[in-house]
Amino acid sequence: MIQFCSERGGIAGQMFYDAGIMIRYGIAGFGLHAAKRLMPGFAGAKESVATALARRNVQRGQADAARFGLKAFATTRELCQCPEVDAVFATGANATHLEDVLAAIEHGKAVLCEKPLAMNAGEAEQMLAAARQRGVLLGVAQCFRFCHSVNRIRECVQRQEIGRAIGIRIDFSFQGPASPRDWLYDLAVAGGGPIADVGVHCIDAMRFILADEPVSCSAMTARDECSGSVEASAACVLRFSQGALGSSFVSFRSPYRTMIEVAGSEGSIFARDGLTVDHPVTVEFHTPAGTRTEEFSNADAYALQVDAFSAAMKNGGSFAASAEDGLQNQRILDALYLSAREGREVELPTMNRAEPASGS
Repeated sequence: MIQFCSERGGIAGQMFYDAGIMIRYGIAGFGLHAAKRLMPGFAGAKESVATALARRNVQRGQADAARFGLKAFATTRELCQCPEVDAVFATGANATHLEDVLAAIEHGKAVLCEKPLAMNAGEAEQMLAAARQRGVLLGVAQCFRFCHSVNRIRECVQRQEIGRAIGIRIDFSFQGPASPRDWLYDLAVAGGGPIADVGVHCIDAMRFILADEPVSCSAMTARDECSGSVEASAACVLRFSQGALGSSFVSFRSPYRTMIEVAGSEGSIFARDGLTVDHPVTVEFHTPAGTRTEEFSNADAYALQVDAFSAAMKNGGSFAASAEDGLQNQRILDALYLSAREGREVELPTMNRAEPASGS
């Protein structure tokens, strides 16, 4: 049973959940990503189910709803009014995130928002403020935090199996012209090119693996005749508070690759495609005890992600990719673009980890 808290007894619209109930999700901005990644994730989830969608193209929305057995709505506000929706998964183009997230929060719905959380840090701050005021859970869908390969690398680094981490490199590229997301090249809709689209994955994975925050960053970008109003490729460098340097090459012009490499004072870790859910990942661990390889499947990452969000809703706990993480990533993205424009290293604000998590 889902029980609603009264005006006198607590925050209006706040919901409490029985431990065994499935959390019902409405997917706002339903499109290719939802069909290709999220719906298979829901199919494998144990605590979460998709029940509805919203798509601005009503005809396509109705077709998607028929295909997946969902209720169809034309707008996020209509979706939020559906009694069969407990939480909203905002998956539209980046420029739609703010409106969709705020609409969900206004209706007292927990919100899991695709990365990047917003178009800029100012928008992300608006989202956090609204979620805290309303008392609802807000998270960002940094799916690679739920990959077994990434978590194993993090564990090894945190145990100092390779000594002190002194450098980390995460690259992410794919052939942008082949993507059906034609809005990727429109700055007003995407907020940026590969730095914003896949660089945010690299940034978040670095922060997650190192359990540390960057204090400054710099970037160089390259454009070409097809890149429109955004960059085609970029090289980014992050300086972390505990001394490690992070680097990332991101591009819309190279075949899919998501390399992870961590250099330690006594060893190293390498994964040719550490950030992928499409095939098994082989990770090489070079430690003082010797060299070993381990293989991981990340096929269940999207199921684990949505179930982790559902669990946080049920028990009032935190979510592994919090809204505060989304804001921090956005601040770094903003600083990288500022660095590229001005040709200088940019200092970053300190993340205040003492702040209460959204929805707590």
